[in-house]
Amino acid sequence: MGQPQKPIAAEQQIVSLGRVLQSLREEDNLEVLIESTISYLQEQFDYKLVWIALYDRLNHILFGKGGITPDNDTSLLKKRVVLNPGDLLEQVVIEQRPLGVADLRVEIRVAEWSKVADKFHIQGTIFLPIRYKDRCLGLILLGSERWGYLLSGEAKARLMMVLGELGAVLYQHEIDLQQKQTKRSDEPLLGLLENLRTLSNLDQKLEAVVQTTHQFVSPNRTNIYWFEREGRYFWCRMSNQLVKINRDSTSQQAAAGMTVQELSDFYYALVVNQIVSIGDARSSLKSHFTAKLLQRLGVRSLLAAPIIWQKNLLGFLAVESNEPRIWTETDKNFVQSAAGLISLVAPTEGMESSIKQIQEDTQLTSQVAQSIYSEHDLHKTLHICATRVLIRLAATRFLLLQYDPEQNNYQSIYQNQPHNRRPLTFSFDALKELDGQLLQRSTQAVEIENLDEDLRFFNWRPSLLENGVRSLLICQCAQGNTPEALLIITHETHRSWTTWEKELLWVVSQQVGVIVRQWQLNTRTQQQEKISQTFEQCLRMLAQAQNSNAAGEKYLERTALEQIASVLGCPLAVLLSWSPGQRWAEVIPGVITNTQFGIFSDASISIKAEALIQWALAQESHLTLKMDDLPPETRKWFNGPDIGQILVMALRTTDDYEPTGVVLLADHHERHWSEQSLTATATLISQLAWWRRQKQITQLLESTTEELRQLNWYKNHRLEEIQRTVALSLTQINDLGIPTNELAQMRYQLLLRQLDQTTTSMSGLLKLEQWQLHISWETMSIASLLKRSLERVENLLKQQKLWIGVHGLGQPIEDGELPKNSSLVRGVITSNSQSSMAIAGDIVKIELVLHELLVAACYRSHGSRIDIWCRRLDERSLELSITDNGKIEPQLMTALSSNTPKDVLAPSHLDQPPGLHLLICQNLMQQLGGELHFYQLPDHRVVSRLLLPLAGNNS
Repeated sequence: MGQPQKPIAAEQQIVSLGRVLQSLREEDNLEVLIESTISYLQEQFDYKLVWIALYDRLNHILFGKGGITPDNDTSLLKKRVVLNPGDLLEQVVIEQRPLGVADLRVEIRVAEWSKVADKFHIQGTIFLPIRYKDRCLGLILLGSERWGYLLSGEAKARLMMVLGELGAVLYQHEIDLQQKQTKRSDEPLLGLLENLRTLSNLDQKLEAVVQTTHQFVSPNRTNIYWFEREGRYFWCRMSNQLVKINRDSTSQQAAAGMTVQELSDFYYALVVNQIVSIGDARSSLKSHFTAKLLQRLGVRSLLAAPIIWQKNLLGFLAVESNEPRIWTETDKNFVQSAAGLISLVAPTEGMESSIKQIQEDTQLTSQVAQSIYSEHDLHKTLHICATRVLIRLAATRFLLLQYDPEQNNYQSIYQNQPHNRRPLTFSFDALKELDGQLLQRSTQAVEIENLDEDLRFFNWRPSLLENGVRSLLICQCAQGNTPEALLIITHETHRSWTTWEKELLWVVSQQVGVIVRQWQLNTRTQQQEKISQTFEQCLRMLAQAQNSNAAGEKYLERTALEQIASVLGCPLAVLLSWSPGQRWAEVIPGVITNTQFGIFSDASISIKAEALIQWALAQESHLTLKMDDLPPETRKWFNGPDIGQILVMALRTTDDYEPTGVVLLADHHERHWSEQSLTATATLISQLAWWRRQKQITQLLESTTEELRQLNWYKNHRLEEIQRTVALSLTQINDLGIPTNELAQMRYQLLLRQLDQTTTSMSGLLKLEQWQLHISWETMSIASLLKRSLERVENLLKQQKLWIGVHGLGQPIEDGELPKNSSLVRGVITSNSQSSMAIAGDIVKIELVLHELLVAACYRSHGSRIDIWCRRLDERSLELSITDNGKIEPQLMTALSSNTPKDVLAPSHLDQPPGLHLLICQNLMQQLGGELHFYQLPDHRVVSRLLLPLAGNNS
């Protein structure tokens, strides 16, 4: 039985695939490889158009190698195709991925091939890259007359295997070709090294390098350019055309005297040890500068390698061509190696002078260190140091800067410059973040060769340029910390310094840092002494101000503001002052030392509505604000264009007492106050607050004492007059004799007795209580005390329509047994074991207190009831509680029940009745050995709780 057709066809495909793969592996001829691939594609795939091209990476071009066309015209398939951005062919080469086109005739991104497609009616097309190890070696175009470009999985797999094998063979072929074409550079370099070993003069060695390099690379010219740091220019020291060129040679052919400013990017590439290659349509520099450089040198191609020793650029070795040229890797490696040999032999020319310079530098650093630790005059030490450093580094100015945190800038603390140059008078702005980080990381001085072009320390550039500075070295005086002290040397021309010179300055700066730290300690000591003197002056001033009048107080407040402003160095200090209960603040000017800082002293400033005052009152300590943060209403009463920031702090003593003012300080926007100054300022403001409060309390107590003296004097004199009148009346009654009528006689005797008692009591009042209270000791039953107190408020109970009940003294008596004038009183007992309890103390004053409590309860209540509860607590005290349903202000209840210190300067409900009378009762009961408390029950009833001493315990 015969085999099926499909297996036979599949077997033939596998055999053909194996044959072509074997052919690709064994064949060395490139043309045969291409023909084998084309034959396989024609045999196994139904494509009318096949094109194979190889890719030239250097020129970005495809070279056609053959293929298939319907008319067998292969001239079209041998053309060279330049790849342009946006072409499909370039996309395949760059992305190295297959790309399909459904109809090649309408594809505009392959202009040439769309015309071919129109001619041969080609539609579906596939572009396949020939690649190996991420390197594109060429591509294949497969075109069909059918629309679409899909391949079956099996066909695609066979095609990719063939292309993969072809890519591997082409890659190996390219490597072999490069090896054959590559010039061996090891032998010329070894010969050059041997030749340099036998030569003694540096110019002879440079001549040998130039000749060997010129022979190997074969350019039009080979030159060695030397770098002069003083003027920042290059001059041609050696050339293959002019064997030896002096620095002063005027030959234009040697291109002597090329400045760094002319070379720009080329110079900076050499400084970082980067080889510069400019060839046919290729350049390692920016395009706009490449043309400028080539025009300056008068060449079309350039290959330059830097000559560097110890990170210092000595010059560069350049090979130049008058025609566009592609420099190979071998050329680059040879030129770079030759430049490296020059960097090894160049230092030997000035070895003796280098050794001498190192010895001098070591002596310089040791002398600076010795002067620091031996000289007590820091300025003299810095003068010695600056003079030697300027001579050694050939610089113009020596600057030592110190950061001022309060001004947020750098101030010059020492300068040294030639006699015909003026010192710099400006301050240096604070460093930008990147500049500060650069100084912290650097272990040598930071170099600015051309201040006109360098963007580092940009905020200093205008001022430095204006004063003739064109280049500089800068380093901080304490490595690793925030740059607080900086050492700068400057020059008036564009120049550079060697690495050794930059490291030398860095070592000197660390030694100078010792001087700066000593200066800082001295400055802090002076600040502390200044603050201590300010405290002493303020305390002395406040101590002398106890007996000052109103005008003297204003003067002392202004003087205190001056002392506070002197601590912070502020040009503006004012006080916004008020007394408790006032609505408007008064502006008290203290310090205005600058016309650009001011405030309208007649401004109307509301305490409650002014945001600045409320912000200050909300802070426990000081508050710092920018002028831009203030609302427009606040900025209206400021009168100063230079005011940038404001510090405010309330005149507060403790949290229990209300502030009586706000101190306001203003300064420039850049100003930054130290923590030490702020702490001292806060302490002085707090002292001012306590002094003002003490003064206000003293004034209030003095006025109150004066009023009480007047009142006491008035009461005593009135009582004396009443006593005199009553005594005169009694004398006249006694002179009339005794009436004959018995009833009249009884009334007459009763009146005489009452008048006598009144006179006796007033005599005791005048004699014993003229200027202070006299506490007497009596006893009275609680029932009698309550009965007498209720009789005194009988009329008030009727007016308020109140019902009163007494509880806790036994069974209440019936209504018929009550006194006729006590119809509104229920529950008063007349006899019982508990009702017979007696209290001890000053009965008159206790009765007055009880009367005041009942009156206050009656006025609070209307049409309701009042309850009196009696309860014996223990053997020594009796509790008497009066409850009512009246309304009491919460603030009054809080003031009466709070144990916190009372602010005598703040408005209070205890300043006027009924709060004043109730407060007097509380204080009086403490003197009488009892207690009086006020509180509210959960049902909002008001309780007046009175604790009275019992007679049994004090008999």
